[in-house]
Order: sequence, then C-alpha cells, then structure tokens
Amino acid sequence: MQRFFRFLLYRVMGWRTKMCMSLPEKYIIALAPHTSNWDFVMGELFSGAEGVRCGFLMKEEWFRWPLLGKLFYRLGGIPVLRDKHTSLTDQLAERALQSDSFCLCITPEGTRKPTHEWKRGFYYIALKAQLPILLFGLDYGQKRIIFDKVVYPDGDVERQMAEIKAYYKDCKGKYPENFVL
Repeated sequence: MQRFFRFLLYRVMGWRTKMCMSLPEKYIIALAPHTSNWDFVMGELFSGAEGVRCGFLMKEEWFRWPLLGKLFYRLGGIPVLRDKHTSLTDQLAERALQSDSFCLCITPEGTRKPTHEWKRGFYYIALKAQLPILLFGLDYGQKRIIFDKVVYPDGDVERQMAEIKAYYKDCKGKYPENFVL
C-alpha cells in the first residue's frame, strides 16, 4: 500500500516533500495552513506514502455518520467535543506518557475559516508530556509538504506560539484567503 500512496501523491499528483529530520518515537505534529477538507486527504496520503501512523483530532460531528465515524476511528481519529471542556489535553498527555510511541497531528488553527487566534492545546499536550512539536507545512502553491523545524516547549507560550506561526508565513493553503497569521 505504501508504494501505491507514494505513486499517487508524488507521481500522479506531483507533490514533493522537504523533510530534513527523522521522526522521533513520540511527537506532536502541528500542521498548517488548514483551509480545506482536502488537508485531511493530503495528510492521509502523506502518512500512507511515508509509512507514518498518526492520530488526529477532528470535530465530533464528523464521527456521527456511521460509516465515516468507523473510518475516522480506524485511521486514528479522536473526536473533539468543542463546546465542552473535557480535559482532553490532559488525557492525551497522559496517553503519550504511558505509550512507547506516540504521534498526534493537530491543526493549530482549529478551523478551516480565517482565524487570528490559534488553539494552544497541541502546545500544552507537548509541554505536559515533554514531547517535541514538529512543524509541518502544507504548501499548495508549490505542492510541497515541509518539515524542517522542531519546537521544544519550554512554557513561554506567547514567544513560542509566535515562533510557530512565523514558520508558516511562506506556506500557501488550498484557499489562501482562509489562512491568517
């Protein structure tokens, strides 16, 4: 299957990757920009092509559809109840601490619509579980998936969130008007 995904993503669709580091055993991926549902498809194609098994957060409404819900769970989906405080960051940090390997992909924007305020849950999960945050850029303009920066959370949230946002300044989302830094 990996060969099929590589063929589809790199040959048929013409995408490239720029990955300058290897993946550790435990980590959080911050993926941006997130402007379209196609971002999920691209993430799954990349995961399949590179042999990376990674969980992801998705709004709970997508899990209500019987067939889609089963598919998303099978792919590693974790439903998020957005209007309730469920201490999900604490639960995920604890899961990471208890696991031998852990990968969770989160879109910090938390929505496909333009937003200046990025969610910080991914940062707090990484901080509590002492995980590196791998910055992955999805650049539709140049058809590239970029990973060449790691952030190690140190508790200075404002400074590090500004650093994380700045990383994505050259990435063009599928719908660029929906990506705001």
